[in-house]
Amino acid sequence: MQIVPTALADYWWTIPVLLLAALKAGVLEEVIAVGYLSLRLQQLGLSPAMIVALQSILRGFYHLYQGIGPFFGNIAMGVVFALWFMRTKRLAPLIIAHALIDAVAFVGYPLVAASLPGILGFAQ
Repeated sequence: MQIVPTALADYWWTIPVLLLAALKAGVLEEVIAVGYLSLRLQQLGLSPAMIVALQSILRGFYHLYQGIGPFFGNIAMGVVFALWFMRTKRLAPLIIAHALIDAVAFVGYPLVAASLPGILGFAQ
């Protein structure tokens, strides 16, 4: 597997659009895959352990296009996020965390790759 960072300097609006995409992904995924799904599965009478398992596996599978490592990473993230939501019933911290994770992946990694290629193993 090879990581190919995007060229962030192509247009002035590239970074704001990527940050908005990160926010959109956080809102959509957490509201639907955690908030809505948790409440619906609870209404169906599933146990908390089953709800956490189903949410986490779903999250892993819809991120499978990223590879096997992110598949398992997203399952772990799904467990943490599902447990947090079941305990607090709050989505805002999950949305913020998800948006920050995506913002770093979308913008932070390409910036570091361009600025410090030696750290990430890119030839100059």
